Amino acid sequence: MNCCQFPLSPYSVELPRKDFHLMVKLVHLLHKISENSAYQALLEGSLPAAAKQKSSHHAVMMGYDFHLTESGPKLIEVNTNAGGAWFAHLCAYPLANHFAGRAGSRLLNTFLTDYALFKQMADARPECIVIVDADPETQFLYPEMQIFAALFRQAGIKAMIADPQKLRVKNSVLHLDDQRIDMIYNRHCDFYLQTPEMQTIKNAWMDAQVCLSPNPRSYGLLADKRRMVFWSDRMQLNKLGLNGHELELLGKTIPQTLPLESLTLEDAWRTRKQWVFKPNNGFASRGVYVGSKLTTAKLAGLDPHNTLIQQWFPPSISKYNDGLPFKTDFRLFAYRKQIIGVSARLYQGQVTNMRTPNGGFAKVMMV
Repeated sequence: MNCCQFPLSPYSVELPRKDFHLMVKLVHLLHKISENSAYQALLEGSLPAAAKQKSSHHAVMMGYDFHLTESGPKLIEVNTNAGGAWFAHLCAYPLANHFAGRAGSRLLNTFLTDYALFKQMADARPECIVIVDADPETQFLYPEMQIFAALFRQAGIKAMIADPQKLRVKNSVLHLDDQRIDMIYNRHCDFYLQTPEMQTIKNAWMDAQVCLSPNPRSYGLLADKRRMVFWSDRMQLNKLGLNGHELELLGKTIPQTLPLESLTLEDAWRTRKQWVFKPNNGFASRGVYVGSKLTTAKLAGLDPHNTLIQQWFPPSISKYNDGLPFKTDFRLFAYRKQIIGVSARLYQGQVTNMRTPNGGFAKVMMV
């Protein structure tokens, strides 16, 4: 597989170890919060039915995105089904054609662990994993899905990639064609399984017929952008029994986040330069506007009930001798409290993109 076809930057990015350690501490703390019974109870009324479904397992391939500032790292958002792990791997191993060695073992073990937790049997192992996304062959990250399928096959697990509409229930069990499905690696961006094409998977998830990872429960507790409102609200956090160090960490790393409807249109316009405007359920930077670039017409057209405003911390800048400076963000890939990879992304423009020449995923050098 030719890595040159992918959005890989020829540059590397320095990440101070003290900032990396703070990022890791925050990942650990947010996972701990997601398992806090008081936190779950406080969210219960706002979660859709699919996210209220309790599960014994978690979510593979979580992503935590950060900007670096003079006052340390700031969490920008959390993702389930975070993409780009293969591109990040290629940054370090440009001649690789599959996940191998420690990287491959670490990734595979997250899937095996999650399935064993789902089955509540330590030695349980899936016979078949299906990777699902809408019309997968047309997706930008389809090559990455192929690499994951190869990883599973190398471990003796049947692996297929499919559109969710191709899945069927036979004899009360989810199938793709004639193959029984044990586990779904969900790359689809309907995180709460609300669209018609995800209903078969939703029913299987609600009936605990299949290990779905990541799943609506994990999304609702960690990756729904409205959770940033909770994590930046000291009054809400005080209900969770966190200690002083934990509250200090959240205060340091979580930007203030509010529903747009909490401001009048006039106040939103007056203070716009201190915010970034995000749709509640957006992904891949779609519908995101940096306040300083917002027009009155665009602001008036935003749905106040379904839009968040987040304190704007500009990304750090990486400069290289032979070109323009790049805006830089960092993504930590994680499973529960385990960090399984880190990558930088270089770009120009308002928000993270994979279109800037010499931009894209970049190798991280700890300093």
